[in-house]
Amino acid sequence: MGLRLPGQTGAMPGGRRTGVAQLDYELAGEMATSLGRAGRKAEEKLARLKAAEAEGEEARARLVEEAAQAVHAWFIQRELCGMRRHEGVIRDHAIPKAVLARLGAR
Repeated sequence: MGLRLPGQTGAMPGGRRTGVAQLDYELAGEMATSLGRAGRKAEEKLARLKAAEAEGEEARARLVEEAAQAVHAWFIQRELCGMRRHEGVIRDHAIPKAVLARLGAR
């Protein structure tokens, strides 16, 4: 989304948005929705991986791969939204090293 100076909101008199401002607004909404969806999916896969610690090695390897794919998609979505640093997310969600090791290996 482009940078606007104060007072340049793209709104016309009466509160209506111009075409570009409306498009920017809708794109920002879609980006937020996609980011939220990717984050929830990654959290779900990470929770399933954590819950399956006692399962066999084959099942765990499959869950690590699924979690890695979800985290990779989430990180891409974050970068598309301008969030380039992932250290806080990695720390806050306790993303295992086994998952992180698979990122970028595609």
